Amino acid sequence: MAARLPSLSTLRAFEAAARHLNFSRAGDEMCVTHSAISRQIRSLEEDLGVALFERRNRAVFLTEAGRRLLATMSDVFRNIGDCCNELRVGISAPLVVSCEPTFTQRWLIPRLPHFNALHPDVEVHLLAAGGPVNFDRSHVDLALRRNDFSWAPEIFVETVVEERVGPVCAPHLLVTGSTDILSLPRIHSATRRDAWPRYIADDQIPDANPVASQVFEHFYLSIEAAIAGLGAAIGPEPLVADALKSGQLVAPRGFSSNGYRYILLSRLPIEDDARKRNFLSWLRRQFNT
Repeated sequence: MAARLPSLSTLRAFEAAARHLNFSRAGDEMCVTHSAISRQIRSLEEDLGVALFERRNRAVFLTEAGRRLLATMSDVFRNIGDCCNELRVGISAPLVVSCEPTFTQRWLIPRLPHFNALHPDVEVHLLAAGGPVNFDRSHVDLALRRNDFSWAPEIFVETVVEERVGPVCAPHLLVTGSTDILSLPRIHSATRRDAWPRYIADDQIPDANPVASQVFEHFYLSIEAAIAGLGAAIGPEPLVADALKSGQLVAPRGFSSNGYRYILLSRLPIEDDARKRNFLSWLRRQFNT
């Protein structure tokens, strides 16, 4: 005889409330009131005969029973979502990814065919943008960003890789065997004016002698200027990796962490969407993280 299951509406309310640890946020997600979520949770607790939350000082915490049920329900809802996506008739909705322009041009687009070969059922649409993202207005599923801005607490965030930076230049600018890249004219980007001062300070490099400099409007242009031999630029490792491999650039001082990260943001849990999970896993594999 099949076991009697609680109603799906109470289980959905519990999963949202347990994930957020906040009844109001769960209500916002499900388009119902805080009171409606509270009633659903109370009904589920009465049905199961066990407390799922501890309520202390206007905050809620999962009990051991609540943690067990959340682990199960997370898997169940993820599996249901994956199955429904596979069964839907017609072409699946594209995965819309917003990505910083330089990262899009210099790293993501050259590697996207590899992702397409691994996941031919996932159509990726790219939007070039940086900074904060309005997921609803821009109809974006994922945003790949550098974590140099703040975001709403309800946004789900996953680290992709730490940012490592170092000075790069065209190889012909250095005499044979020289690593004196710091003596070259410095290329700056208007969008990251602190890149050189921060690198000098972070690596504790004596830098008493001023050198000539040029400023370019976008970070992408500063890398192109370095390739053209106009001087040395501070390059994040992923964004100059292909130019280093092809010999267009050299990085004689290597790369070091600067405290920033590349992150993937989503309005909804990444774990609940197979397309998002696959894209995040693929990104991390590219960086061996």
